[in-house]
Amino acid sequence: MSTLTTEQVYNWLADVKDPEVPVLSILDLGIVRDVAVSETDGQTSVTIKITPTYSGCPAMDVIAIGIRMAMAGHGIQHLTIAPQLSPAWTTDWMTEDGKRKLKEYGIAPPNRKAFAALGLFESDDVECPRCNSHNTALVSQYGPTSCKALYKCEDCKEPFEHFKCH
Repeated sequence: MSTLTTEQVYNWLADVKDPEVPVLSILDLGIVRDVAVSETDGQTSVTIKITPTYSGCPAMDVIAIGIRMAMAGHGIQHLTIAPQLSPAWTTDWMTEDGKRKLKEYGIAPPNRKAFAALGLFESDDVECPRCNSHNTALVSQYGPTSCKALYKCEDCKEPFEHFKCH
């Protein structure tokens, strides 16, 4: 076997999907914090550090299984998946490509500009992922997962999820 590089491992991780939003890879989400490849006595070891999107995120176990399966599929037998809790994950770590994929999937991506401009009693400016209208209304602060809220578009009348900034 030729010498394994971190770039190869990152390429393999691009195929590991988020179980809650399957159009996103774990790289799109920005939860992979570091990859280290080492070789001792001809044995290759890989360590992957991941940060959960929020404390207690139930998807992290499924993501770890996905990582293990991807690495095993490429012959990696010595793998460590290490949680990295600090600094806490933020939607700022999501890739622009990931945000585009979210919108195409029908989920309004996080909008840091709109979020940062909020005053104490103002509401978030969430764009409808279907018709691009800003005439939207919050239905529920919590959607199917804690990281998403439910909205409806007042123009096209479609409900949609919004991936909240944090």
